[in-house]
Amino acid sequence: MTRVPLPDSFLRLPLAHRALHDRAAGRIENSPSAIRAAVAAGYGIEIDLQLASDGVPMVFHDETLDRLTGETGPVNARSAAELGRIRLTGSTDSIPTLAEVLALVAGRVPLLIEIKDQSLVMGPTDGRLEAATAEALKGYTGDVALMSFNPASVAHLARLAPHLPRGITTSAYDPDDWAPMPEPMCAHFRAIPDYDATLSSFISHEAPDLSRPRVAELKAQGARVLCWTIRSVEAEATARKHADNVTFEGYRAALPA
Repeated sequence: MTRVPLPDSFLRLPLAHRALHDRAAGRIENSPSAIRAAVAAGYGIEIDLQLASDGVPMVFHDETLDRLTGETGPVNARSAAELGRIRLTGSTDSIPTLAEVLALVAGRVPLLIEIKDQSLVMGPTDGRLEAATAEALKGYTGDVALMSFNPASVAHLARLAPHLPRGITTSAYDPDDWAPMPEPMCAHFRAIPDYDATLSSFISHEAPDLSRPRVAELKAQGARVLCWTIRSVEAEATARKHADNVTFEGYRAALPA
């Protein structure tokens, strides 16, 4: 296995966080409408994946349906067909599969895919979501990159899709934000110890923590640095002092001339 470089498109085009969503306009995060809007605007796109009960990767952020739909309970308790019939609150869209989103993007803009932690404790995973994602991406010719907070997931991706660029989503790991994760585990992940072991080529780091020395150390070693989540022009200017690119929402990041 080798370290696969992040394509230049991920450094050039700002990345719309969960696509170009705007609830007031009926474009819910990670929805087909938000995907179409991001493509039309010329932005890169960041999406999240959860696993349906029948092994299909679904483009949805949360582990449960409660926040974004009129349904309740775990996403992974429903089949892809069932999830595809669930309407996103405030929208005419339903929950899309990864395959459906790939067809919408069709290689026109870069696509950054976050594999959500299926262990829920940042521990070992069974690799089912990673394997299903790798399978869905076979034959996709657009620029795509894969990442996860859970290094175990990134290790699966290195094995299952060694030709695709991969990275680690990283954080300050404030114990208050990550409760009930114990402080020693927060300290472990805060140090980003798995970057080399997973042969990652980038991180996507929590924006207010970009000045952390470990981020600068990785960048000096050749890591590309993305960040999350930027919500204003001012915050973007600050982030770009450290990061190569931003993941944004709630405003329109400037596109390159």
